[in-house]
Amino acid sequence: MNFASNAVWVLIAYLIGSIPTGYLVTKRARGIDIREHGSGNVGATNVLRVAGKGWASLVLTLDFLKGWVVTAILAPTAPAFPDLSVVLRQLLFGFAAIAGHTWTPWLGLKGGKGIAASAGALLGIFPFASILATLIWALVLTIKRYVSLASIVAAGSFPILLLFFYRSIESFWTVFAISAALAGLLIYNHRANIERLRRGEELPVTFGKNKKPSSSP
Repeated sequence: MNFASNAVWVLIAYLIGSIPTGYLVTKRARGIDIREHGSGNVGATNVLRVAGKGWASLVLTLDFLKGWVVTAILAPTAPAFPDLSVVLRQLLFGFAAIAGHTWTPWLGLKGGKGIAASAGALLGIFPFASILATLIWALVLTIKRYVSLASIVAAGSFPILLLFFYRSIESFWTVFAISAALAGLLIYNHRANIERLRRGEELPVTFGKNKKPSSSP
């Protein structure tokens, strides 16, 4: 009975994360399938290039909230995994939500890269480290103008931040291993971007609003 109940709660976290906000917003706002424009990704960066900063900001906020709701509200209150600490339960639920965002069943298991959803999920668990990682992301973006590079650096820095600031928490090394696995997943999701960065073909971000959908990669 506990196994079935636990599985249901993890599935709920996964389904919350799986809501394809970028696809739904651009479909409603522009009448387009975001997967057929720009890079083809459903995340906020591609929405920025295709639909403009207003819609991209909305997608970014919604993706962030998906992760935050799961770890800050659902995980601490759900009657699941009673033997786990709250932090481990939050990480488990957060991982499920990020997996749902990355492999959404509504789009053939092809979703976003998980940075905004991860930021929201981790803010609900480790607010101080999450704010520092966000500042690192913003700094790299400001200097280099590549969202992908900023996201990769921020993801990689997060386990290190935990090592510096959260070593005293219960079950730290388990928490650290899960956070390192999550960082690895986020970096893996950017493998195409890494290859474009190596070739000098990655597009820098611009904050102007596009007048019509772009079909460039």
